[in-house]
Amino acid sequence: MCRRGGHGVLVNGTTAEPSTLTVEERNRLVDVAVETVGGKTQIVAATGSQSHAETVALTDHATRAGADGLLIVTPYYLRPPQRGLVKYYVDLAERTPLPVMVYHIPGRAAVGVTLDTFRRIADGAPNFVGMKHAVNDLGFVTECLAHFGREFRIFVGLEELSFPMLAVGAAGLMNAVGNLAPAIVARLYSAVQEGRIEDARNLHFQMFELNQAVFFDTNPIPIKYMAKRLGILPRNEPRLPMLPAEPELERRLDGVLSRAGMLATEA
Repeated sequence: MCRRGGHGVLVNGTTAEPSTLTVEERNRLVDVAVETVGGKTQIVAATGSQSHAETVALTDHATRAGADGLLIVTPYYLRPPQRGLVKYYVDLAERTPLPVMVYHIPGRAAVGVTLDTFRRIADGAPNFVGMKHAVNDLGFVTECLAHFGREFRIFVGLEELSFPMLAVGAAGLMNAVGNLAPAIVARLYSAVQEGRIEDARNLHFQMFELNQAVFFDTNPIPIKYMAKRLGILPRNEPRLPMLPAEPELERRLDGVLSRAGMLATEA
């Protein structure tokens, strides 16, 4: 990925299906990433779970293994109150010297985080540095940056908001399409950072259908199929209750990849 333009590695993000993996499997993935990268780029380990105890175990391992930062999803299913989220993240941040970010994805976790909650977490945890924002709410991005300043790192987690969030001041992208097309994602980032807004806008529209394709079925079903189709994965075997893409979806995704110029022309 980094050889094709990526600026870092996120381990155990949504595409890795972390909620279906054991703690041992997730820890092993972090170990493999650290061993493979060997300090050549930054590694962010996603260590969140619905269980505080599991999150502590995952966070401790990633810290000791050599990760450069942590991404911790809001506990899913539980729907905790905001005061619970504050204590949860402050407690976790106190257990590690690494920078900590909140993975804000209320569509999956069933809980959102308010600006006041972020402020209270920041007051109690100096190593809380930002969030991955995976919800269609550009206004909240502006709110957070207006309050905390540009030093608050917001990473794009929703493909279709990549360009507008970067234009507002997001620090980078952590989205599923980066697994398929890291070079174009990196070009979009660079274009915005260098003030080449027209180039960035063109890339936004060039990527639009591919970005939409991520959600043709529950993510990562489309991503896993496209990754296999492009030779990135040897097999497409999501764990239950996820299933591989059905033939109709495969044909639809093949069309997207073909129109994006990502499939070799077949005789």
